[in-house]
Amino acid sequence: MGIITPVIHSILPQKYRKYRLIPTRDGVSASVYLLDDCYVLKLFEKETPALTIENEILLLSKIDGLPLPKIVDHFILNGAHAIVYTQIRGKSIQEPADEHIRQIALFLKAFHIQSRHISIKHTERFARSKLKKQIDATGHPKLQHYLPSTELHLKKEGVIHGDLFPDNCKFVSGRLSGVYDFSDICIGDFHFDLAVIAASWCFDKTQPDPKKVEILLDYYGSSIDRVTFYEYIKYALLHYTVQRLVSKRDCAILLGRLDNLC
Repeated sequence: MGIITPVIHSILPQKYRKYRLIPTRDGVSASVYLLDDCYVLKLFEKETPALTIENEILLLSKIDGLPLPKIVDHFILNGAHAIVYTQIRGKSIQEPADEHIRQIALFLKAFHIQSRHISIKHTERFARSKLKKQIDATGHPKLQHYLPSTELHLKKEGVIHGDLFPDNCKFVSGRLSGVYDFSDICIGDFHFDLAVIAASWCFDKTQPDPKKVEILLDYYGSSIDRVTFYEYIKYALLHYTVQRLVSKRDCAILLGRLDNLC
């Protein structure tokens, strides 16, 4: 995606006008700008529920000792919520290697140790009933066929990121430097959170890479039955294929991965 609502210097608070506004291609429900190499400005769309923004602010204030952005400022810009974050150094990776997967698994393990004790106002982001309605609305025959093939029902274990694709974290010299974009957080199933990583980090194009899946589970410390975990991966792929269809983004790779698991 990219910039949804343009921002110009003259509408920014005075203290931010000295920075260059650099538009990015990040963001689906928000417009994201870099303020030089110092900060990130995220302008949420007006229809974004206030609960989404409140939950992200609360979570980032509670998690300690992990490489997450800090919230510097929160204000209203032309009637919409805007947040300024510290900027995470590094680059996102296109093709995750084994070492990247080890690091993100260790990060998620440490994140869940803290997030299970954080209380946010509940949002039903990944519920099966909601997913079924979205799939039925698309009328997509493959997705309608694949959903009944998984009987997975998600647990409510603690706060999950829910969207930990490679483009939501950065690395410097091969080391994880930060994880960001917590707009999809909710109270959810920790193995679903892990499965989103598997669905986006542990494939060779559309073919699953069992070795990478094993690394992910091993470093996270999960003893889940592998057949069950692949059901979680299917569910994650179903969810994100639907989201891309609805937002008119390319879903061919995710659909291909789903085809090879179902």
